[in-house]
Amino acid sequence: MSAKSYDVLTMGRSSIDLYSNDVGVPFPEITGFAAYVGGCPTNISVGTRRLGLRSALLTAVGEDPVGDFVLHFLRREGVETGFIPRKPGHRTSAVVLGIEPPDRFPLVFYRDNCADMEIDIEDMLRAPVTDCGVLVITGTGLSREPSRSATLAAAERARAAGVTVVLDIDFRPDQWADARAFGATVRSVLRLIDIVIGTEDEINAASLTEAKRVTLTHSQVSDARVAGDADTAAQAILGLGPRALLQKRGAEGARIHLGADDGWPPPVDVRGYPVEVANILGAGDAFASGFLFGYVRGWDWYRAARFGNVCGAIVVTRHGCANFMPTYDEAMAFSEQHGGF
Repeated sequence: MSAKSYDVLTMGRSSIDLYSNDVGVPFPEITGFAAYVGGCPTNISVGTRRLGLRSALLTAVGEDPVGDFVLHFLRREGVETGFIPRKPGHRTSAVVLGIEPPDRFPLVFYRDNCADMEIDIEDMLRAPVTDCGVLVITGTGLSREPSRSATLAAAERARAAGVTVVLDIDFRPDQWADARAFGATVRSVLRLIDIVIGTEDEINAASLTEAKRVTLTHSQVSDARVAGDADTAAQAILGLGPRALLQKRGAEGARIHLGADDGWPPPVDVRGYPVEVANILGAGDAFASGFLFGYVRGWDWYRAARFGNVCGAIVVTRHGCANFMPTYDEAMAFSEQHGGF
């Protein structure tokens, strides 16, 4: 991977994230917010950069001050922003979040007319899709055009060039005109994917079959609690092409599912780290960042996932997402304090 200009290129959504400063306060009673940067691929670009990888981001922002805010932060972090277009007539996305630990973190997306869903094939062709070691795409990027076609084309182009293609399932039901289309759409791209990352709910949603889907309403799928056996669902996903699936399990750590290339071994659990939860939002992107760092460095699946757990455990104790991703030194110090990884 060292021959490439970038270790990681992430592709998809970006936003200004407004996090409640009133921790534990019900959403209607919030009195103030802190402004950060967010969005799954944006968080991962920052997370991998802070760990020491050469990271680039393909997103889009509006010709507005919020876009200036996002780009200023990314440039300060050292993430390559030269491939991020401005989209006239479209707005940079925003997210508003409440924090009621340990298990309530209500959020509202403001993505109508949003710039990052306007990423098109021309934007993709200008980005280093074949000049990176790993391309990360997301399920949300497949939710509508022109982003869907650009994301599919990027995965196809990267795969043909020998780039590792990673799909973060990133199931955001309210970003789909009909959440029942999510599984079929995600499965259509799995032939181009090497590694899948997702939660139990996301894995079940991605493997939801037509026979099951017709018995559910849009709202039942949208609640992101689709019942199912995640191990069985993971095997179904791997059967469509990916080599590995990394299941994010929160406080329980992670589970590694490997497919045909590795002889279909049983899943391996990777224990997490006991910490006091402040905010779970962004912890999964920190996990992905840590895992990708290990993958790029040539670590085995277990060690890379364990380092992902380190990064996720750190971020779950913090207030926001991208702004709170750990550095390599912070992650190593945390690991040493908790018995290593």
